[in-house]
Amino acid sequence: MSRESAGMAACPACVAVSGSSPPAPKLDLADGPMRRVELSIPTVHCAACISAVERSIGLRPDVFGVRVNLTRKRVSITAADLPDIEDAMIEALEALGYPARPLDSAVLAKSSSEKAGRDLLARLGVAGFAMMNVMLLSISVWAGADGYTRDMMHWISAAIALPAVAFSGYPFYKSAWGALRRGRLNMDVPISLALVLASGISVYETSQGGEHAYFDAALSLTFFLLIGRYLDFRTRATARSAASELAALEVQKARRITDDGEETVPLDALREGDILAVAPGERLAADGVVVWGDSELDPSMLTGETLPQAVGAGAMVRAGMLNISGPIKIRAEGLGEETLLKQITRLVETAETSRNKYTSLAEKAAKIYAPLVHLLALVAFLGWGFATGDWRFAVNVAAAVLIITCPCALGLAVPAVLAAASGRLFAQGVLLKDGVSLERLAEIDTVVFDKTGTLTTGHPVLMNADGLSGPDRKLAAALARHSAHPLSKAIARAFPGDLELEDVKEHPGFGTSATLDGIEIRLGRADWCGAEAGDQTAVWLKAGDAAPVAFYFQDQLRESAAEAVAALKAAGLEVKLLSGDVPAAAEAMARAAGISDWTAQASPAEKVDALSALAKAGHKVLMVGDGLNDAAALAAAHVSMSPASAVDASRSSADMIIINNDLMQVAKSHKIAVASRRRILENFTVAAVYNMISVPLALAGIATPLHAALAMSTSSIVVSLNSMRIGRMK
Repeated sequence: MSRESAGMAACPACVAVSGSSPPAPKLDLADGPMRRVELSIPTVHCAACISAVERSIGLRPDVFGVRVNLTRKRVSITAADLPDIEDAMIEALEALGYPARPLDSAVLAKSSSEKAGRDLLARLGVAGFAMMNVMLLSISVWAGADGYTRDMMHWISAAIALPAVAFSGYPFYKSAWGALRRGRLNMDVPISLALVLASGISVYETSQGGEHAYFDAALSLTFFLLIGRYLDFRTRATARSAASELAALEVQKARRITDDGEETVPLDALREGDILAVAPGERLAADGVVVWGDSELDPSMLTGETLPQAVGAGAMVRAGMLNISGPIKIRAEGLGEETLLKQITRLVETAETSRNKYTSLAEKAAKIYAPLVHLLALVAFLGWGFATGDWRFAVNVAAAVLIITCPCALGLAVPAVLAAASGRLFAQGVLLKDGVSLERLAEIDTVVFDKTGTLTTGHPVLMNADGLSGPDRKLAAALARHSAHPLSKAIARAFPGDLELEDVKEHPGFGTSATLDGIEIRLGRADWCGAEAGDQTAVWLKAGDAAPVAFYFQDQLRESAAEAVAALKAAGLEVKLLSGDVPAAAEAMARAAGISDWTAQASPAEKVDALSALAKAGHKVLMVGDGLNDAAALAAAHVSMSPASAVDASRSSADMIIINNDLMQVAKSHKIAVASRRRILENFTVAAVYNMISVPLALAGIATPLHAALAMSTSSIVVSLNSMRIGRMK
């Protein structure tokens, strides 16, 4: 037996499945609705497990599709929407030897985030309340209390401080222990050590009747550090996974044509070669080829093209496209992971993983700071111990060094700036989703815009209205009111149409026809109306034997687009246009916006490749886009922005959302990002200067842990005040 087969046979859950029973007849899918059940199955770990679960559960009459995700140890089951169906699935899995529990990823992610925020806020409140009470007790000691009175105050302080430090400091202890277990240091290691030493020395001094205890120092350390941790959490709280948003665009059911007629089936039940019926207003469930019917599809979510795409027999279509005008039938050739939609999802996931390798300024500082702090404390402890023989004093000096170098200022340096900057950006109409993205925005040297829906409004506008005659306007408007085509809607909005038409018909992929006083009237494609197509986007009107009349359209540039491009260039940034639209439309919009470097007909993968090429050339790129075809590029860029009018997947991929759709916010946000980076560096400088002055005093044994805590608090206040200057920027 091979090693692989032996490993499979050794799996208790796999051994529990000895065979399969004959399949029971499936329920009629038309009898009722279906639902998708997501379950966690922690014990699944091999190919045999996957096969056993999918085969056994798939044989149930109330189940229509099963997929196991080995990496995430989850199973997705499409089943009849019956009472307690989830419990039935859990029981069936447990009978196979796979303990299962219900799982709702969206709810878990939301509740987990909310719980983390409440947890930090609770710990911050406890630390602040305890700090104020202990400082009140300390005032008595500072005022001259001694003997039993001083010891009593210290013991009461200990009773308040020790539980508070243990509870409030837990996030730092947990992070520090995790780093030490992996054999590395992070900024939470010296923080945790300072808190433990300050508390431990205070208890020892109190038990020995010492004059000084430093419970207030430990609590103030905890309080200021938790402020920084909570501010950092708030700047990240709105971030969501773009891949999950892309998954939401998938069609959950499809209408499959069989010998017995049509049946509604879940995606899991589709197979390559199935013939699917797609009605107007429905999205395509699979990549494939049109085998019957003519229609127009809206490809903007996938390709970024402005206009609907006419399709007929033999045309290639993609999952996620919206069918606009006529019913069609397609032969499925790409399902599940093979669809373009899934390919974009994988591009997004890969790009997000790559971008998450970015090292922030705070992380860079921590790599240098943490080992240096420990080395200084060790030098102080050994030096004073061997020099004086008073190891109790040596421990106090080492604790003072750790407290005075405790990275409160560093811990606040970045979060305080991000909190101030995110508030300023929000007031201007920009939502910052990830704090690190502000640092990345300050580093850019190139800005890449998408065209449709980003530089433009995404709504075609009639350009030659003044040159059209009154009768032509009325005829076109009357026909346009019977069509769902975007260009027809633009005509209907532009002109009143009160003519009564007869025999109105919509011809999918061609246009709309009718009769008026016995004369046939057509509104649609150039070749269908007897005209010659040009480079401009146009709809043609043909009335009887009269010459065809063109209605020319152009996507409208956003009001602030040209101004934003000029401002970015003035800031020394290179500006490019990367569009999925046709060359003529891309060139026209690039020229109108003042962009000389443009690329047209770029697919989602080609957009990612273009950004990767710029990155390899040493450029740091800001990508601004709005369509599904931009989602992967937004995730792949050094930093990204998206207007609020964008699709959900693009808004999730982007680091910043322009709430008011004003492109001038791109230039303004860059200016704020540069100023924020300057403030962060200034805060680091404050922290460095503070340490250069205070550390020698601590090493010399002059500063007690109490002095160290006061100095640390002062540096934290200075850093906070400097950070608040962002809110007063012009």
